[in-house]
Amino acid sequence: MIRTFLKALILVPIAVFLILFAVANRQWTGVSLDPFSSEPPALAVHLPLFLVILLALMLGVIVGGVAAWLGQRRWRRAARRLEAELREARAETEAWKRRAEAEHAAAAPLAPLTYRPPPAA
Repeated sequence: MIRTFLKALILVPIAVFLILFAVANRQWTGVSLDPFSSEPPALAVHLPLFLVILLALMLGVIVGGVAAWLGQRRWRRAARRLEAELREARAETEAWKRRAEAEHAAAAPLAPLTYRPPPAA
């Protein structure tokens, strides 16, 4: 319940801001990837300004996420290696426990301990 409330408390203002941003920036603009031509580009896309900005933001988030994921590969590799070592150590520990229990069971039973009162003086 609190999580839903906090999510709404954060997402509703962001949604309102995005709607206001889109309404305020409705003018159309041309987008081209030809930086060398001074003439009108042969290949251009005309989009509303808010859409150009939002698409650039989304592309930035995706590129940043991929860069962060690639930057963490060393830590993921180390975690996998350490996890494999831990599995091996646990298996070895279990093998030693089973061996010790088998040796203990095979050993001759000890004489029962009996209570002897101290000698009277």
